[in-house]
Amino acid sequence: MIHLAPLIKDLALILIAAAVTTLIFKRLRQPLVLGYIVAGLLVGQHVSLVPTVTDEKNIHVWSEIGVIFLLFSLGLEFSFKKLIKVGGAASISALVEVVFMLALGYLLGQIMGWSPMDSIFLGGIISISSTTIIIRAFEELGVKGLKFAGLVFGILVVEDLVAIVLLVLLSTLAVSRQFEGGAMLISVVKLVFFLIAWFVTGIFFIPTLLRMTKKIMNEETLLVTSVGLCLLMVVLATQVGFSPALGAFIMGSILAETTQAEKIEHLVKPVKELFGAVFFISVGMLINPAMLVKYAVPVLIITVVTLIGKTLSTGIGALLSGQPLKTSVQAGMSLAQIGEFSFIIAQLGLTLNVTSEFLYPVAVAVSAVTTFTTPYMIKLSGPVYEKLAELMPHRWKTAINRYSAAAQTISVVSDWKILLRSYFTNVIIYTVVILAIILLSSYYLLPMSGVYNWGRAMSAVLTFLLLMPFLWALGFRNIASAASNRIWEQKKYRGPLMLLRLARIVIAIFLLGFFIDRFYSYSVALAVTAIMIVLIFVFRHKIGDFYTTIEERFFSNFNARETKVGNISKSVLAPWDAHLAVSEIKPLSPVAGSTLEDLQLRENYGINIALINRSGIKMYAPDKYARLFPGDVVTAIGTDEQLQKFNHYLEPAHAAIAVPVNDGDPIALKQFLVTAQSPLEGKTIREAGIRERTSGIVLGIERKGQRLLNPASLTVLQAGDIVWIAGSGGRLHAWLKEINSKPNLL
Repeated sequence: MIHLAPLIKDLALILIAAAVTTLIFKRLRQPLVLGYIVAGLLVGQHVSLVPTVTDEKNIHVWSEIGVIFLLFSLGLEFSFKKLIKVGGAASISALVEVVFMLALGYLLGQIMGWSPMDSIFLGGIISISSTTIIIRAFEELGVKGLKFAGLVFGILVVEDLVAIVLLVLLSTLAVSRQFEGGAMLISVVKLVFFLIAWFVTGIFFIPTLLRMTKKIMNEETLLVTSVGLCLLMVVLATQVGFSPALGAFIMGSILAETTQAEKIEHLVKPVKELFGAVFFISVGMLINPAMLVKYAVPVLIITVVTLIGKTLSTGIGALLSGQPLKTSVQAGMSLAQIGEFSFIIAQLGLTLNVTSEFLYPVAVAVSAVTTFTTPYMIKLSGPVYEKLAELMPHRWKTAINRYSAAAQTISVVSDWKILLRSYFTNVIIYTVVILAIILLSSYYLLPMSGVYNWGRAMSAVLTFLLLMPFLWALGFRNIASAASNRIWEQKKYRGPLMLLRLARIVIAIFLLGFFIDRFYSYSVALAVTAIMIVLIFVFRHKIGDFYTTIEERFFSNFNARETKVGNISKSVLAPWDAHLAVSEIKPLSPVAGSTLEDLQLRENYGINIALINRSGIKMYAPDKYARLFPGDVVTAIGTDEQLQKFNHYLEPAHAAIAVPVNDGDPIALKQFLVTAQSPLEGKTIREAGIRERTSGIVLGIERKGQRLLNPASLTVLQAGDIVWIAGSGGRLHAWLKEINSKPNLL
């Protein structure tokens, strides 16, 4: 009889069970993740209704591979540029939510009499929302294009990064078995060091590799290369003491910056879904129904706390970040669930043997219940806001609107702030790069030189050649030159400016001495360091040119994907629930060939056309005689409802889609406060020359709690008015900075 490995039998069993349950859940319009968990419950050792898995260890290995591909795919969707573009609103909202839920989870665990470690892990479990579940719910409900969805996606991006940090901190805490601030700080510093080193190295080399091999790389080789790079980073992360999931996430984030990102994501998707299914099935296999019955009350309590706590904490965080009440309520109720990261955190506790057995099935049960409630929470968010707005005192609503407007009002960034931020970034990045080169050289290159002095000298020279451009960039590169020059012109600040420059040079010399000390004795290190400083100073121009080449290659790789697909700015006019939507005029569109005056879009739909992009020729704030032609890319401004009606008018069978446009000066929405000292106070909109100076239009004015939509050009601006403008991003920003810094211009 032919022998069949138990692993193949088990895979056949779990995949057939998953196929049946997911078909049923698909029919019931429920998330497939729950179907996988139910399939795992049925084939696990705790339920005997169907045949059970015989070798759970092999399935556990496959589930670990599933976690790796889940995090790899998450990294491909993450992109460090997304984190940069998320902005303060999503960052503040996410951090408030995570900190609040961590504290609430720990407090709840202590109240229920759980151990401190169980309570800490409970806080981590309920603090991270489910990206997968929310995206699927948004797609099914058709709300991905609405304004609050953008804030939710931003919060999810920040949460994903926070979850990675949580995994590292919880691992450190589990090993030490007690809260040690020093150990936590070392773990965070170590994490930041390796994140920067891996990211800088990866962005410099990997996009170049993919670009050079693009002509000979088909889909098969691209998939193999991507998976190989992912597993290589998993191995590297594990060797330096981090989890495999972190390595997979980092490599995904690096590949997300390449021009091949979408193709890699498409190729990896089937692999991720297969192994991801095995992971969620393995989650279900660990559920003991008897344990759930025993802990039914804690499950119910944690579920209620999760729903209420995440709604309140996210809503409060969004309000603090300057979002309007409606957006805050909708975002809070959308994020009221836990998912895949909660499973990973719970599994971490089990793997490290620091949490009780009941915590894992409790986490899965809470996730299942909150997954069911997610679509209903999103649907109810609108009515809940309406009821809340109805019950809230008028002065509270006015105060929230005022705070929201003030939080987003343009403020002039000082030269010192620009300079210090640039100095700090410069020092951190180049210190990490230099230390990484030194450590790699001392751990791998130096041992190869053996006991021979010439070998040690050659290793030192080679390492120094690698370090030279980065030492020059750290110590001598001109940073934020425009801001630095303006500060230098003010003679009283020349002293502090010289101290900053000297500090950079001192750090560079210290790192150079640290490098030589790894190869030679202390006395020799001092002499050699002095010689190397002289060499760097003498050849500083050539070194600077070489560094410029390196920097250009890095930013070329870093911006390659954005250069390819273009960049569309989607600023938000938060207090009025208005935002930008970009659509293309199709050949059979009913608006093709008509003027804006004929269409009367403002009168019929309440929207404004802020920009018409016709084959790269941009018409900001077009007048009423502007005509729309097939192929035009229009940027419209309005509320969710207005834009939906307008898009339906453009293409009755389709929703609007974001059209990639390579736009060097994208349309932007800005707002500013007219003060008593403002040169605009007392002038009409026409007299202020806003349209001519910004290529923009005034969308509205908020005055003493009242909103003036689409004000006439003869409207007089008064002190206390909050004015909203849409126009050329570059000209608008320059004009606002000008009137803020020089109030007597007009």
